[in-house]
Amino acid sequence: MKIGQRRSKQRELILEELKSVTCHPTADELYELVRKRISNISLGTVYRNLELMASNGVILKIESGGKNRFDGNAMPHPHMRCTECGKVEDITFAVEVPTLSQLEAKGFKITGCTIEYYGLCPDCKHSC
Repeated sequence: MKIGQRRSKQRELILEELKSVTCHPTADELYELVRKRISNISLGTVYRNLELMASNGVILKIESGGKNRFDGNAMPHPHMRCTECGKVEDITFAVEVPTLSQLEAKGFKITGCTIEYYGLCPDCKHSC
């Protein structure tokens, strides 16, 4: 956890569950996973802790218009998102992007970056 962020058993368990999955779950999906280990945890607790960890840079929050998804890998990396079912996956191969110095040479002050490709996942593509 980030310095200054109070440690809690619930927060650590939420983070542990998020890092244990290869998908990018919504808060509701993660809540169902966490409830198997802490049956009395509330959905609100999961939402609050995810938002806190995302705002502190411990995890990534992937905003996709509908339900936000979360990623236990906080290092910036590209994603693919299905426009039909909302599934999000990491892109595991190299993607060419300009360097920060190239962008800052244009006069920009870079404060963040997301690279997201979108289209249909294999399951949704086959059901069309």
